[in-house]
Amino acid sequence: MLTPKEQMRIICKGVHQCVNKEELLVKLEQSYKQEKPLVIKLGLDPSAPDIHLGHAVVLRKIRQMQELGHQAVIIIGDFTGKIGDPTGKSKGRVALTDEKVKENAQTYCEQIFKILDKEKTMVRFNSEWLSKLNFEDVIKLAATSTVARMLERDDFQNRYKNGVPIGIHEFFYPLMQAYDSVEIKADIELGGTDQTFNVLMGRTLQKAMGTDQQIALFMPILEGLDGVEKMSKSLGNYIGVSESSEVMFKKVMEVPDDLIMKYYELATDEHPDEIDRVKTDLENGVNPRDIKLQLAEIITGLYHKEEEVKNAISYYEMAFSKKAIPDDIPVLLLDLDNDTVNDSIPGLIELGFIKSKSEFIRLIRQGGVQINGEKMNVDEIDSVLINGDVMKMGKKRFVKINK
Repeated sequence: MLTPKEQMRIICKGVHQCVNKEELLVKLEQSYKQEKPLVIKLGLDPSAPDIHLGHAVVLRKIRQMQELGHQAVIIIGDFTGKIGDPTGKSKGRVALTDEKVKENAQTYCEQIFKILDKEKTMVRFNSEWLSKLNFEDVIKLAATSTVARMLERDDFQNRYKNGVPIGIHEFFYPLMQAYDSVEIKADIELGGTDQTFNVLMGRTLQKAMGTDQQIALFMPILEGLDGVEKMSKSLGNYIGVSESSEVMFKKVMEVPDDLIMKYYELATDEHPDEIDRVKTDLENGVNPRDIKLQLAEIITGLYHKEEEVKNAISYYEMAFSKKAIPDDIPVLLLDLDNDTVNDSIPGLIELGFIKSKSEFIRLIRQGGVQINGEKMNVDEIDSVLINGDVMKMGKKRFVKINK
């Protein structure tokens, strides 16, 4: 194990807020002396199982703590998922069925082990203990908080002010999530900044029940490739952890320059010393593109084998190097993630690149259409275009796809 102070540097790298650092240092010192790993908790509500780099921010931090020798406990909220976390919602959420919860939980487990060390991870389902509570237990649990405390949550407060109904059962979500911390004796719980209320409720309940309070670590929200909005699949600004190495590498290269350091801190496992070096390089005028090439290689390497990373680098250099594609090319906006080459034809006509679909088909047959440097065949006309793809028609006509 590294010394407690060195562990603190790694654990606190990129963290938005730690409640609180003094208690964390004490826990790390005790763990170091006793050679006993800390219990790191993460609760997952199995309602949206597709993981991208935004979701992975918290998982990467847990992996870093696993590398320091600590134990992760992932709580799959199969019981709480039947209520639905009201966080950030303007109205109550529809409860998930048992079948859907199990399906999503399985998908989650398959994806989280792309990041976490399976040998140092325990997966628990909170129905193990929450389903066994009797009504007296539930009343005692409810007595640890107040309606005023619950209404401190922005979402509840806004719904109350706007006359939008709040079910009594919704108040139990943060209480049950907090009870998970008591059950597993969590030393540290992680969450995004949008989970502040829920995670701090764990500390409150542990104190009320006379047990050691967990440390609350809140990770920042990671902006997507647009540089503005939270990374989201629905907005199309995401980098999925299951995407091919070529797509992942290309997408990282689209990260806005002003977010390079944030991606280094939140989407990689690089040591704080290395991150300081990269920051110094940027401040000293090193080309951001060169820094992003390193970043793309690091991130892609976290999710793909070495050979796949090498192929992604070669593919990018061939298809997207500035020698091959002009700096300033027109952009074709497509509405849907699953829009195909065929769906782009009306836009290409509008931009004046082609006159008709038949002309476009003829151009393809003549070998005059390329996608990212590769000639396309007519039977590929229904292939899905990806945000950032570059289409070349003839010798000088380029267009970049934007979704």
